[in-house]
Amino acid sequence: MLFNSIDFAIFLPIIFIIYWFVTGKNIKYQNLLILIASYVFYGWWDWRFLSLIFFSTIVDYTVGLNLGRYNKPSTRKILLIVSICVNLGLLGFFKYYNFFLDNINTAFSFLGQSVSLQSLHIILPVGISFYTFQTLSYTIDIYNKKINPTRDFLSFAAFVSFFPQLVAGPIERASNLLPQFKMRRRFNYDDAADGLRQILWGLIKKVVIADNCAQFVDMIFNSPGDYSGSTLFLGALFFTFQIYGDFSGYSDIAIGTARLFGFKLMRNFAFPYFSRDIAEFWRRWHISLTTWFRDYLYIPLGGSRVSLPGTIRNTFIIFLVSGFWHGANWTYVAWGGVHALLFLPLLIMNKNRNNIDLVAKDKKIPSLKELVNISVTFFIVVLTWILFRADNISHASEIFKGIFSVSLFTIPSFNGMEKALMLIIMITLFMIIEWVGREHNFAIERIGINRPRFIRWSFYSFLIFLIGMYMQTTETPFIYFQF
Repeated sequence: MLFNSIDFAIFLPIIFIIYWFVTGKNIKYQNLLILIASYVFYGWWDWRFLSLIFFSTIVDYTVGLNLGRYNKPSTRKILLIVSICVNLGLLGFFKYYNFFLDNINTAFSFLGQSVSLQSLHIILPVGISFYTFQTLSYTIDIYNKKINPTRDFLSFAAFVSFFPQLVAGPIERASNLLPQFKMRRRFNYDDAADGLRQILWGLIKKVVIADNCAQFVDMIFNSPGDYSGSTLFLGALFFTFQIYGDFSGYSDIAIGTARLFGFKLMRNFAFPYFSRDIAEFWRRWHISLTTWFRDYLYIPLGGSRVSLPGTIRNTFIIFLVSGFWHGANWTYVAWGGVHALLFLPLLIMNKNRNNIDLVAKDKKIPSLKELVNISVTFFIVVLTWILFRADNISHASEIFKGIFSVSLFTIPSFNGMEKALMLIIMITLFMIIEWVGREHNFAIERIGINRPRFIRWSFYSFLIFLIGMYMQTTETPFIYFQF
């Protein structure tokens, strides 16, 4: 079920009404409703994959109980390995089996050997990269004795499959989300109103910005040889806003939806395109994934507590693994590797934590230095997104070759330029609102909150009008569903 669909527009209020007015204050009934709703929500795509979520739930619930029961280090280590192998094994099979098979065939062909390992027709379960990491955080934290295992299977199953963030995050930690399933939840009007505002802004990002950028991105990237360097760069620019609007839009809708039910999810985006360097960008982009790799991979490897060569090694590992997490394609690995190289000078010069505070805090406009740093960082990010969007390395090379040519200095030209100009105006207004609201959790959280009700509702009505006007006639999945 898609957030931007009629199905979800009907589904959400029904669950909301039953949750608050039928289940009352009974936590078990509320959790049972959430579990049922989550399985319906996920099964809307393909009910067969519900068995994978249920299997992961059973395995990690059982492993968690036994980790709490046994103190012998070797036994606990075996239990942790079981959890890791099951979760990563499922993820590896469905997501990377054919990738490795194809690369084995290619490697043997390169060596002059004829090997023809047959690939399988495997459908990637939606959201598998997200919920496997979420359940892994539970068993790893129990193993490290940061949390205690739960005996409440209903709460745990609801935690694993919680429908707002099940498919594309945020990737929640058991230490944050699981206890909320055991607490009494009371309806809070202010939280619900904030949640609705965040859902509204998320839909603006997805429907108005991302989906309209996608039309031009697909057209330009599908035939890069037909366009000038300036047009190719414009295509990369559109993809930059497409992926941000699409993914952060999903996160906003997920967080806002969770607030309607009395849950608080972690923040996943913090206005990353206002970053002053690559290190700051990664502190603000897909926060739940970057912090997951930091806590469960980078720090266990030694983090920055080891020698400089060791720190550089650990940095490359998390960037490369982060790239590979996104998909079974060398373009993602290259994307992660390039970001590691960009991060490296900041790390070596110990400047990777220079920009911790909010840019231009308590100011309306940035300083000239901040503006230059933001512009340079943004330009670099735009170019790296080409690797992320390209079908393969040769496709990316063709686009880069076209961009870095004399035709870069021509005026972009393609079918639909008038519509593209209107979209550029929309993106500009969108980024102005993001800038004004950058001190808050999402752009319109506090914008106009102290204005008269008529002005506030006129603004919200205008946003709803835009969503209705730009809504696609066919359902458009979110980009990160494929990851």
